[in-house]
Amino acid sequence: MHGFSLNPRWTDWTGKHVWVVGASSGIGAELARTLLAHGACVAVSARRADVLASVVNGHPRSKVVPMDARVPGDWVGVHKILSNTWNAIDMVVFCAAEYRPLRPWEVIADEARRTIETNLCSVYYGLSTVLPAMMSRHAGSVVLLASVAGYLGLPNATIYGPTKAAMINLAELLYAELHPYGLGVYLVNPGFVKTRLTARNDFTMPALQTTEAAAASILSGLARGRFEIAFPTRFTRAMRLLSMLPYVLRLTLLQRLMKTPSP
Repeated sequence: MHGFSLNPRWTDWTGKHVWVVGASSGIGAELARTLLAHGACVAVSARRADVLASVVNGHPRSKVVPMDARVPGDWVGVHKILSNTWNAIDMVVFCAAEYRPLRPWEVIADEARRTIETNLCSVYYGLSTVLPAMMSRHAGSVVLLASVAGYLGLPNATIYGPTKAAMINLAELLYAELHPYGLGVYLVNPGFVKTRLTARNDFTMPALQTTEAAAASILSGLARGRFEIAFPTRFTRAMRLLSMLPYVLRLTLLQRLMKTPSP
C-alpha cells in the first residue's frame, strides 16, 4: 500500500512509457501533450496518423502509432511495435470514445454497435493485449476514462451513459483482481469537458472545463494514487450524491431534467 493511496503514485514521469489510445482530440490529446511536457515517453494512437502527428508535433519522446481501437488485431500489432521499441509499457490510458446525444427512440442499431465497440469493447481488446506482460512483470498501470454519465441515467446519453457505467463497474473489478499482482488501476470520471464530443450537446453544461484543466486534474489524481479521479469536485460530488438517492426521488428528478417530449 502506498500511504493512504489505493494505487502507485505517479510523481516523476521522466523516462516513463505511456500509451494513450484515443489521443487524436479532446482529453486524450491534451493528456498526451501534458505527459510529454512532464518528461514521459508517449505513444499516441487513434485512426488518423496525420491528426496524431499534429498532436505531438514531432516531439522527440513521442511515437505515433495509428490504429482502430475497435479492431483486436490492431491492438496486438501496435503492442508488438511498442514492446520492441520500449523495454516495457508502464501505463496504458484508454480514452477512445464516441458520443452523440440521443433519446431512446432515436437509436439506430449500427450507431449503437459502433458506440459500444468504441467505448467498451475496445477496452476489453486492449486489456487482453496488455495485461499478460504487465502481470508477468508485476508492474504497470491502466487508466480507464469513464464519465459521471455512468453514475446514473442522464438525459440524451442513451448509449454513451450505459457504456460508461460498464467501465466504472469494470474498473472496480479490475482493481480487485489486479492489485494483488502489483498493477495500478485508475478510474477517471470527468464532468463536462469542452471537446468535439460535448460540442454536440444543445443544452447548457454546468461546470464546463477545458481539456487543459482536465489533464491537470488527471495528473494530480495519478500523483495521489487515487482509484477514482473525478472532476470538477463540486459537480461530480453532487452527481454522486444524486446517484445514491432512492429511486422514487432520483427518477423523479431525472424526469424533470429530461423534460421528455413526445417521440
